Amino acid sequence: MEEKVPYIAHEAEVARLERTIKRLTQIIIICIALIFATNVVWLYYWNQYEYVGEETYTYDQDGLGVNIIGTHNEVENGATADNPQKED
Repeated sequence: MEEKVPYIAHEAEVARLERTIKRLTQIIIICIALIFATNVVWLYYWNQYEYVGEETYTYDQDGLGVNIIGTHNEVENGATADNPQKED
């Protein structure tokens, strides 16, 4: 059986839904603005650092198959470094 809804009740529901849609649209706009603002803030913060140009290092193989770089890696296999690092 079909139930009839009064016109005034229908109009009230439509008006309520229009207000809800308006609020949701405002919330979406605010969220997009906040996302944009946070991205601007972290980009500003990230660009405060000064990056130095690329540093290059050259290493030589001693012919014994020892490819360990540095002296603080706790590997004791008899290899010696030609230029040991200074302790600070």
